[in-house]
Amino acid sequence: MKKIFLLLCMVSLLFTVTLLGCSDAQNANPSDIPRVTSSSPSDSETAVPLNRNVSVSFSEEMDESTINGTTFTVKQGSAIVDGTVEYSNMTVVFTPTSELTASSLYYFSVSLGAKDMTGNSMSSVYTGSFTTGNTIALGPKPVALGTSGDFVILSKSGVSTEPTSAITGDVGTSPIGATALTGFSLIADATNMFSTSAQVTGRLYASNYAVPTPAKLTSAVSNMELAYTDAAGRINAVAENHNIGAGEIGGLTLSPGLYTWGTGVTISNDVTLEGGAYDVWIFQVAQGVTVAPGKKIVLSGGALAKNIFWQSAGVVSLGTTSHMEGIVLSNTSITLNTGASVNGRILAQTEVTLDASTVTQPAL
Repeated sequence: MKKIFLLLCMVSLLFTVTLLGCSDAQNANPSDIPRVTSSSPSDSETAVPLNRNVSVSFSEEMDESTINGTTFTVKQGSAIVDGTVEYSNMTVVFTPTSELTASSLYYFSVSLGAKDMTGNSMSSVYTGSFTTGNTIALGPKPVALGTSGDFVILSKSGVSTEPTSAITGDVGTSPIGATALTGFSLIADATNMFSTSAQVTGRLYASNYAVPTPAKLTSAVSNMELAYTDAAGRINAVAENHNIGAGEIGGLTLSPGLYTWGTGVTISNDVTLEGGAYDVWIFQVAQGVTVAPGKKIVLSGGALAKNIFWQSAGVVSLGTTSHMEGIVLSNTSITLNTGASVNGRILAQTEVTLDASTVTQPAL
C-alpha cells in the first residue's frame, strides 16, 4: 500500500508540473493571446491592384519593437518582396518598394515573433494569400480603423434612437455606461458582457458591462481617435482639391483622392463618387457636414463604402431620408434625422442620434 501511495504522489506531482508548464507556454487565458482580426487584401482575394499595400490588424495593441520585416513578410513564391513595414493603431502595413507583378500569387504572414505588450505570441503563425490583377488603385492610403472598425456605431457620449431604427453591426459606447444607450429596449445577455435589441442585428456594448467589454471599448475608442487624427493629418498637395465649391459640393462627381475644406461641407444635391473597388476617398472638413433632406451619396464604377472616409471637425447632420456612404469620423456628434441611412460606419467622439434610421456596416 505504501508503494502504491508513493507512486500516486509522484504521478500527481508530475501531472501538476506538466500543467504548470503548459500554462506558462500556452497562456492560461485565451483572451490574452493576440490574434489577427482582418487583413487587406483579404485572404484569397483576387484582382488586387499592383500598387496595393498589404496590412494586417490585430485584436490588441502589439509591441512595436516586435513588428518588423522579419515577423511580417510578403512573398512571391519563395522570394521575399522588398518594402517597408510600419505599425500603428493595432495595424501593421507593408508598403512594397515597387509595384507588384501583374497576375501573380503572393503570400503574407505574421510569425510568432510578433508579440503583444505583455509578451504573448499568437497561438499559431498567421498566413494569407492574394492574386494581383493588372490595375493601379487611385487615391490616398486608406485610414486604419483598428478595433473601432469592429463597430458600425461607436460613441463616447451615448447612442440614442427614436424607434424604429434598423442597425446591422455592433454598437458601442464608452466611457459612458449603458444608460446612454436609449430607445433600444435593451435585452441583457446572461454574461452581462453585452445587450441585444430588436433594432440591432448585432450586439450593444457599454463601458459598465462585464469584463472583457470595458477594455474592448477603451481600445476601440482610442483607435477611433487615432483614425480621426490620421485622416485629419493627411497632407493635401493637390491644389484643385482644396475648398471645392466653397464647401457646397451638391451635384458634383468626385474621383478618388484627398479633398480638403477650411469650412463646412454642404450637400444640397446628390454627390457621385466614381472609381473602382480599391480606390480611396478622404474628405477633410474643418467644420461640419450637412446633407440636405432626401439627398444622397451615390457610388459609381464599383466604388466601395469601406474606402470612403469623412473626417469632420464639427457636427455631421443627415437630413430626413438622406443617404450617406462611407466611414464617418466626427470630432463631435453625428445626427441622422427621420429615415436617414448610412452604408458604412458612424464613429463619433460625442453622441450619435438616430430617428427611425438605417445604419449598415460596409461590405468588406
